[in-house]
Amino acid sequence: MVCAVKLTTNRMYILFVSPSSDSWHTRRMGFRDLMARSRGRIRTWLRLRTVLRLAVFAIAAAALVGFGSIAWVRHQASDAEYSLDNVPAAEVALIPGAQVYGNGQPSPYLAARLDLGRRLLEAGKVRALLLTGDNGTSTYDEPSAMRGYLVRKGVPANKIALDYAGFSTYESCERAHRIFGVRQAIVVTQDFSLPRTVALCRNAGIETTGVGDDTQPHNFTYEKCWLRDQLAATKAVFDMVIHPDPKFLGRQETTVRDAINATP
Repeated sequence: MVCAVKLTTNRMYILFVSPSSDSWHTRRMGFRDLMARSRGRIRTWLRLRTVLRLAVFAIAAAALVGFGSIAWVRHQASDAEYSLDNVPAAEVALIPGAQVYGNGQPSPYLAARLDLGRRLLEAGKVRALLLTGDNGTSTYDEPSAMRGYLVRKGVPANKIALDYAGFSTYESCERAHRIFGVRQAIVVTQDFSLPRTVALCRNAGIETTGVGDDTQPHNFTYEKCWLRDQLAATKAVFDMVIHPDPKFLGRQETTVRDAINATP
């Protein structure tokens, strides 16, 4: 391919000549057309660069919010994590719900929480258990399944109070304080969930300490639950700042006080 430039009175042309063809074919491209195409490419590149910059900024902002939320939640609960042996006594243990299988049996994570709560009761660290979970449909009832598990383990039924509207950790803490009158509690959950749960309950007005279960195998399920809990820290901070009402409030309940005062 041979390129030549031809000048005319008003316009410069670029001629492309192919020597391999039988006859010389020329293609004339106006300089203005060439510049227009170049400007189009430049505009496209500038738009792409702007989009890339915005994407990088959005990712950085999301990371900052996420890691900042995790750090803030951990700071709020930094002095509250104890073991079964050294946790200060409180009136009640608050145990949030988790998955219950179709046969009514608690999942291993939930069973571990319940066993820890039972041991707190047996050790005299608490005087009652508040089981809070999801009973959003007639076919799914976490609190009743939790109570059934504990009763089968020998826990007196009159030492157990149930909250059927604990649809989230935030709602469980808010309802424990506002509906059940809990002022002091030991929260019982998995170790990775403890900072978030303690922070939410303290924000609700409960004097809170916590004991975390660390008996679960560190397999794929554990890693998935751990990651989900870290992501939930951002929502926890949002809830603590905005402080929305739980989905259900209702009348004041005396079942926690009754369980505290009950004779086994």
